[in-house]
Amino acid sequence: MNKLVVLAVGGNSLIKDKNHQTVPDQYDAANETSKHITDLLAAGYRVVVTHGNGPQVGFILLRSELSKSTLHEVPLDSCGADTQGAIGYHMAQTLMNQLRRKGLKIPVASVVTQVVVDRNDPGFTNPSKPIGVFYSEEEARKAEAEKGWTLKEDSGRGWRRVVASPEPVEIVEEEAIRTLVEKGMAVVAVGGGGIPVIRLENGDLQGTAAVIDKDRASCLLAKNLKADIFIISTAVPKVAVNFNKPNQQFLDTMTVAEAKKYAAEGQFAPGSMLPKIEAAIDFLEHGGEKVIITMPEMLGDAIQGKAGTHMTR
Repeated sequence: MNKLVVLAVGGNSLIKDKNHQTVPDQYDAANETSKHITDLLAAGYRVVVTHGNGPQVGFILLRSELSKSTLHEVPLDSCGADTQGAIGYHMAQTLMNQLRRKGLKIPVASVVTQVVVDRNDPGFTNPSKPIGVFYSEEEARKAEAEKGWTLKEDSGRGWRRVVASPEPVEIVEEEAIRTLVEKGMAVVAVGGGGIPVIRLENGDLQGTAAVIDKDRASCLLAKNLKADIFIISTAVPKVAVNFNKPNQQFLDTMTVAEAKKYAAEGQFAPGSMLPKIEAAIDFLEHGGEKVIITMPEMLGDAIQGKAGTHMTR
């Protein structure tokens, strides 16, 4: 069968800037990204698309906060499900349209995806991922008492809710995704790192208040599907060392050993490039052939080796 690509699209790439945040704006951004995804499919690759959802979850939480005197608040796991559905709809529809315009008869499916995390993951005892709006200290203390949230002061800007960011351990809909891929479909799945769920002692699944790193969950999917290539789409054309410094250097290629060395030197920012590099290393050390890190608009050139940073063992 043709080579399988798992492509992780950043949630921020679906919002161009603060002046283009509306749903139609996000649809247009998804359409632009789908044009470039079509290049991969036209080249004969099988493709599973994953995506981020951080800004979109933030919007839902803000709406929930502003309307809490009138409507019920939305739990965090449901925010993940809501954004998976909406972004998956945009990605699937725009991809269908782009494929039709190119005369490619490739069916597309979007899968709302749950991802199991360990309920004993240390992230739950030390939540660190900030989400949602800023509060005064008084409001923060009230939320802690009434809702059981953990809030922390954020860089002098106010107090924010922090939640766990546990490691993904199981993709619940993995077999469904695999079946769709084997049937020749392009698939959108594992949005926002997946809806975080835990397994209870009786085996039942239950949603939990957490945020799973999108690149780590995408890596888990890529490993389990035995993808050939893992592409991480981001806001820069290539990985750089000495980023934003006078001696900045973009990297065309990088081995696992070099990536580990740069990471140990602190070259990659936590919460930004570092999780991408860690996911790339994980994928390659578990049998993956190649990782490409680049911008969405460079996907066509990158798959041909003409753009992006190409990582190998």
